[in-house]
Amino acid sequence: MIHKVILADNQSVFRTGAARLLAVEDDFRIIGQCDDLARLMKAASGNHNASIVFAASLQPDVNVLVKAAIEAGSTTTAVLENGESPQAYIAAGVRGIVQRDIPNAELLRCIRQVGRGEAYVQRRATVGSSGFESDKVAERVRDRLTPKELKILGLILQGYKNKDIAVELKNSEQVIKNYLRSIFDKTGVSDRLELALFTMHHKILAHAATRANDVKASTSILVN
Repeated sequence: MIHKVILADNQSVFRTGAARLLAVEDDFRIIGQCDDLARLMKAASGNHNASIVFAASLQPDVNVLVKAAIEAGSTTTAVLENGESPQAYIAAGVRGIVQRDIPNAELLRCIRQVGRGEAYVQRRATVGSSGFESDKVAERVRDRLTPKELKILGLILQGYKNKDIAVELKNSEQVIKNYLRSIFDKTGVSDRLELALFTMHHKILAHAATRANDVKASTSILVN
């Protein structure tokens, strides 16, 4: 069975990573990629018998999206932000529910299962009192990164390019490249995509990177 997949996500890193993952599998064919809600709705109504994998961060009217998909003979899988409740999506008829940090093998299993007409809801591991799974690798990497490196990592997750990060942090682009080399060394990855995917799979690290930029934004507001 060939699964025709539409990937819809406003986070280019996740969308690109998912596309690379699916491209090497014989039973998947990517027929569309969308980075905003308008393109998602157009793809849902304009393609038939597809597996639509969409990010909740696009904030679609889920009932309208599911209706359009059903009319086209397609299925829907929602990628939720970590910790987001799946109840509204399940109630609307979304067949697949996964979290942003889903392991690659489980994402493949989900799309295949939903494509066969079955439901799939990602199981969440037991979490500690902090709300995060114990992850020694993420903790070790987080503690090795400097506050500025964490800010850069957070901006990469938001899709910033080197020149955009340089402007945001008031540094030269070469300085940002130097920081990136240090981050690559500390995380054991070789490029930006691997770095982003590694971070999204380690919630503690992703939270620290996001928090570093939240703190920066709050400080900026107070100063202004």
